[in-house]
Amino acid sequence: MRDSGSIEAPGPAGPLAGTVSGPADADGPVVLIVPGSGPTDRDGNNPLGIRASPYRLIAEGLAARGIRSVRVDKRGLFSSVRAVPDANAVTVEDYAADIRTWVAAIREQMGTPCVWVLGHSEGALAALVAARQGADLCGLLLVSATGRKLGDVLRAQIAGNPANAPIRERAEAVIAQLEVGQRVASDDIDPALQPLFRPEIQGFLISAFAHDPAELIATTTGPTLILQGLRDIQVGRADAERLHRARPDAELVLLPDTNHVLKRVASDDRAANVATYGEPDKPLAAGVVDALAAFMRRPWNGR
Repeated sequence: MRDSGSIEAPGPAGPLAGTVSGPADADGPVVLIVPGSGPTDRDGNNPLGIRASPYRLIAEGLAARGIRSVRVDKRGLFSSVRAVPDANAVTVEDYAADIRTWVAAIREQMGTPCVWVLGHSEGALAALVAARQGADLCGLLLVSATGRKLGDVLRAQIAGNPANAPIRERAEAVIAQLEVGQRVASDDIDPALQPLFRPEIQGFLISAFAHDPAELIATTTGPTLILQGLRDIQVGRADAERLHRARPDAELVLLPDTNHVLKRVASDDRAANVATYGEPDKPLAAGVVDALAAFMRRPWNGR
């Protein structure tokens, strides 16, 4: 099913832009899809080489099951470029504020009282902050979500790639400094680490490092799904289980042979896993959309 139209919400200096998918005559809930880290667009792609289109495929899968969705560009990026002057001068709290704005706009423009928020990867952190700040959500769908502080996740990701051995100690020193709220001069950052820790994005990193997802989810209420692929080389099963321990009443779904961009990977071959990040025509792994749709269709009280 093709996208059915565009939608806008008010941003700080200009509009936030999104795409509506799903049957126009549907009267059920709407899912807001919040992108993950970096310059990731509404389809789940970014100019750094990720072309897997997981959010577009989720939207298409939900539409085929009669569920509407809105997938969006983050403030300052792509079609939301006019929302703020500098896309790098943002915080997790800013993204959470935009989620609350989007929920209100979807309710008003699409005529639904029920808006679910699907946060993928870093988008799940923003969704949890929005929920803590009082966003009136139908429920949370946390997909490939970290269960640890971002600094710990980055340490593990850097350590997990043997090619990073020469820069690991320097990376950990930068992380430690940002964790205590101190910026790091560009000259003190190894050239190989500049894309990850360049000065322009350190304000965002400091804000993200301050949040513990497990502590955040423990403060939330309402229906919550934690969906995690077991071939994810960026976020692991332990993250999902840590979130689940903090909210035992949430539903935990672990999908075999599913990686971070929700594509099927049948082995532990890292190169094969990474290759799927550039395959937009490769379908989502079995069970991803079914798990999302089934959870939302339950007869939740008040929906």
